[in-house]
Parts: sequence; structure tokens; C-alpha cells
Amino acid sequence: MLRRASAAGILVSEARPPGRRRATKGGDDHDESTGHRFRTCTCGAGRLEPAPKLRSAPLFPTPSRSTLPAARPLVAKETILHLHELGWNSHFEQHFAQYAEEGLVAGRVGAEHRGALVVFTENGDMIAKPSGALRHNAAGRGDLPAVGDWVALRPRPGDETATIVAVLPRRTKFSRKTAGAQTEEQVLAANIDVLFLVSALTQELSLRRIERYLALAWESGAEPVVVLNKLDLCDDLPDALAEVGSVAVGAPVHAVSSVTGEGFGELERYLAGHRTVALLGSSGVGKSTILNRLLGTEQQRTQDVRADDRGRHTTTHRELVPLPGGGLVIDTPGIRELQLWDADEGLGSTFADVEALAAACRFTDCRHETEPGCEILRA
Repeated sequence: MLRRASAAGILVSEARPPGRRRATKGGDDHDESTGHRFRTCTCGAGRLEPAPKLRSAPLFPTPSRSTLPAARPLVAKETILHLHELGWNSHFEQHFAQYAEEGLVAGRVGAEHRGALVVFTENGDMIAKPSGALRHNAAGRGDLPAVGDWVALRPRPGDETATIVAVLPRRTKFSRKTAGAQTEEQVLAANIDVLFLVSALTQELSLRRIERYLALAWESGAEPVVVLNKLDLCDDLPDALAEVGSVAVGAPVHAVSSVTGEGFGELERYLAGHRTVALLGSSGVGKSTILNRLLGTEQQRTQDVRADDRGRHTTTHRELVPLPGGGLVIDTPGIRELQLWDADEGLGSTFADVEALAAACRFTDCRHETEPGCEILRA
């Protein structure tokens, strides 16, 4: 029996109630609640056919080697989000059309756990891995699915797992160089509309770090928003806002407190229309507490920071979190080694005022050190 599970017309087979007995061929009955098979008498009273020999089984079976996390059933529930609530729009619908003809399912990558991906679909969550062909054809790590990506899935019949056949073209992506000596792109979040660049209004506030985050934000294609957390610990807010505003070129700046909730009304406006927001910032600045405040619950486990205010890394994986009031948030781990990836355009947007001054220097080869007529030195 098939039941229509969503407005998109995806069909899901309806599971048989547990413990129900199923008749089998040749008089064999099977009790699914116990897994035992027995033979009914069909040869007259007082005569029983000998039962088949049973194979021995270990009392303590070897645990599965699979490291995949447990998945929720594919049967649709009332709490399952529709695609548009996950950020689906005409851009992705157009690029998915060819895969829909092949009977594939659309989904959005919500989290990464030990190499496997949790993908949100209209039928529920699936555990998925990229196909061999997708891995083979990828030019690099940046072409593989990341949190926030929309993908085309081929579900495995009778299972809660699936194979990712393709990654739909991204509208935006937030990338960095992988930590270490080898240069390779790592996509931290894809298809994000707004980037919350989170810093703390404490001794950890670093204007240079904010500039670097802004460069990455502009390059990603998302709208950058500077969020200054821990407002309740700030003694001189006007000076802090003036300092940050001097480097946050073209980006709004909001001061908030995860403790009192002050300023969160302004942040919630960026989530309207099922938009996706990503949180970026060093550990200890309060990204998870901001997410908890937006959720109205303790979704992400948080830890106390040490006396010197240097926080511990509390988020072990990137996760796409649907919010009760609409919109989605991606929480990223604290960044230990931030390197710019192909961020020429982002750097230009961040330091646009410096570029304008440099263009006005007397000499075109001005090094902005001791040359006469240097507008940067004059400024």
C-alpha cells in the first residue's frame, strides 16, 4: 500500500505493524516479533513433520562496523518540513528538473557526522554518502556536498539511507583553505543568504579578525552582518560600535546579549522568507548561545569559558537548524586557522576605501611608505 507523503508527490511504502505474522509458502509461519520460524501440522492428527535443523548463532552478535548515525524513519510526519521551508526556490527547482525525471529525490544537507551526511527531505531525514561517480568526477574537495547544499538523492529501498547522485549548483558558498600546508578549498556552508560574523564585546574583540571575516563574507556572495555578542559585559558600547563601524564597510552592525535577549529582534528580521543564516566566529564568542536564543531552547550544548575568556570549541560539526519561527541557521565550529580562499573580490569590498586612496597617489607605483604625494600616508 502506498501513501502520498507530501505535496511534491513523493510516495512512501507503508510499513507493516511490528509483530504481525505473515503466512509463508508450504505451511511455514514466521513470527516477526521473535524472528523464529515454525512448521504447522498438515499431515494428520498425531503426526508432526520433523523441524528443520537450526543453525547456531552467537549469543552476543558482533556489533556492526558501520559508523553511520541512526536515521529516523522515512515515513512522513506532521513535523516534516516542506522543501520551500528548507529554502527551496525556483533556482533549485530549475536545476533539479532533469533529476526529477529520473525519479530522484531532492534534499538539503543538514549535518555531517563521521563522513556521512544527514540530508533533510520531505520524507524525513536520510543518511547519505556521495556516489562513486560523484567522487570520481569532483575536481577537488570543494565539489563534494557540504552543509547547506541541495542534492539529488537515490534512496535505497527499504532503508533509511541514500546515495547522493549530484550536487545542485550553489547560489552562494562560504569557503576557506584547509588548515595545514596543503592548499585545498573547504566549503564550510553553501546556499547561505546572510552571514552573521560573531565577535564578543570583551578583550577578545579583534578588528583585524572582523576584517578577515568580512573579506570571506563578501566573497561568498552572502550578505554580511556583524554581530557583537555579550553586550551585558560591555562597559563602553559607543566606542566599541565606532571602532567596528570603521572597518565594517557596507555591513550592518548589531550589538546583542544572549543572556538578556537584547538586540535579538533585529537579528530575527534577517530570517524572514525562509532564509538561511550562517554563524561564523571564533570559539567562545557565543555562537551556540545565539543559536539557542533564536531557537528558544538549548539545541546546542554550550560550555563555560575559562577565566581568561578563551572559549573551548563546543560545536563538533556543522549543522543546519530549522527555526520555529521560520528560517534556518548553520552553526559552524570555531575556526582555528582561517585562511582566505580566492577572496580577491571580498578583499576589494572590505578595503574599498584603501583602494580609493591608493588610486589617488601621485605615483602609480607608490609603495605607500615614504613616497611624496601618498594619499594613504596622508590619511
